[in-house]
Amino acid sequence: MNSQPVSPQPFRLLVIDDDAGAREYLDALMTRDGYQVFLAASGEEALGGLSESRPDLVTLDVVLDGMDGLETMRRIKKRLPDVPVVMLSGHGHASTIVEAMRLGAADFLRKPFEAEELGLAFERALETRALREEVEQLRGQAGHSAATEMIFGSDDGKMLEAREVAEQVADTDITVLIRGESGTGKEVIARTLHRLSGRRTKPFVKVNCAALPSELLESELFGFEKGAFTGAQKRKLGKFEFANHGTIFLDEIAEMSPGLQAKLLQVLQDGEFSRLGGESDIQVDTRILAATNRNLEEAVASNEFREDLYYRLNVVTIHMPPLRDRAGSIPILVDHFLRKFGEEYKRPIESLEPSTMRSFLEYHWPGNVRELENMIRRMIVLGNEEAVLDEINGRVKTTTATESDTIGLDQIGIELANGGSIDLKTIAKTAARAAEKRVIAKVLEQTRWNRKEAAELLQISYKALLYKMKDNGLSHGR
Repeated sequence: MNSQPVSPQPFRLLVIDDDAGAREYLDALMTRDGYQVFLAASGEEALGGLSESRPDLVTLDVVLDGMDGLETMRRIKKRLPDVPVVMLSGHGHASTIVEAMRLGAADFLRKPFEAEELGLAFERALETRALREEVEQLRGQAGHSAATEMIFGSDDGKMLEAREVAEQVADTDITVLIRGESGTGKEVIARTLHRLSGRRTKPFVKVNCAALPSELLESELFGFEKGAFTGAQKRKLGKFEFANHGTIFLDEIAEMSPGLQAKLLQVLQDGEFSRLGGESDIQVDTRILAATNRNLEEAVASNEFREDLYYRLNVVTIHMPPLRDRAGSIPILVDHFLRKFGEEYKRPIESLEPSTMRSFLEYHWPGNVRELENMIRRMIVLGNEEAVLDEINGRVKTTTATESDTIGLDQIGIELANGGSIDLKTIAKTAARAAEKRVIAKVLEQTRWNRKEAAELLQISYKALLYKMKDNGLSHGR
């Protein structure tokens, strides 16, 4: 039959049929043609093993014991909408065929069928999927190109330096560490490196190392074997296996526990790891990109981060400067987000008022590009540029007031230097109040004025924070 298109890896075929003879026939036939075949005797069995089989193609009998073929396909399509399903049946009722096609079947063959007929159906299904993926890839490249241009689109020296490094290392397999504050565009850079590499047609897998507890993160990254722990009822593949021949992006890498750091070091050194509960090592060919907003040198000095892993990751570093240090990017970013959200919400806005843009340029954007993006989105959704301008101006005033407190402390110092008579208690009280206000204002800005999160970081109660905000004249500008 020889129907399988040329591929660097065999296509994965899932055969779902309650007839053991049919399963054995298809297994022998398609294995001979180079497919990797997985067998299931029921819809329930097939659905339970989807994470392991990860099929490129499915053959499915309409009549099954238990869950029927149409319901099985409906559930497969819900989880894997792009995987083509070829329906097989000895009962070719028109209504069944129509319903199968409505649910998204790639083809419908009556049993018994010729091997050549099945081969052609597979070939058509895989070619259709390949064309669809190519279209999506081109769309994605256009989108990522726009995002890349948006992030890099200024003549700021720091951004030009970051762009130059990214272009030099993109089409290599070298490990890259992307550093910068939250919201500066580190993930955009990681996706750009993947898009410009020879792995662009393979998976890009993102893992946020701060989003899961250590135990869950380990199973997420490396997978586990059946019975590895209570509740492990079947094997689960990890993100590194899904990213094989592609790229894995480890965001917030500094939040990884020491034990996981050691396991990651093994992957970097030898390209292998073992699943939880596994007895053998698994080889993977995966490019690793990592990102952090923390000072890794300090983390190494305090033994929070392994020194050997630090040197393994820090082969090439791309520094993403904060938005406050590249004000020239703000007009470019604003134009990009106005177009993006104007189209998304069908509410086009060509440009901001000059007063709004001036305020944007004066504001120091503690949330960086992400904060600016959310601000433009809110402006377009609410249709109220004036409210957003008031909010920005309020935040600018808070910063100015905080700076004024610092000037007041400096003035006390000047008076002391000139021999002035100032009571020590007054000096201490004034300095403490000014310092408290600065710290509270800074934490509120870093948490984007999430009072609950700020209270936790300051280790005070929520009510205490509200009182101190009122006492210090701190408000969100609303």
